[in-house]
Amino acid sequence: MPQLNRRFGDIYTSIIERVRLLSTEQLEALGEALLDFSTIADLEAWLNQELQ
Repeated sequence: MPQLNRRFGDIYTSIIERVRLLSTEQLEALGEALLDFSTIADLEAWLNQELQ
């Protein structure tokens, strides 16, 4: 999660908790997807898709 904090600054606890639910494969995918995110909304949309 340091990468997320570095990219977006302080992140809501609710988002951090959702990231903690991700599998190893999902975390790897998030690491790659993070390069394309412009805003925290991009992260939230990605999490919504992954945690359906």
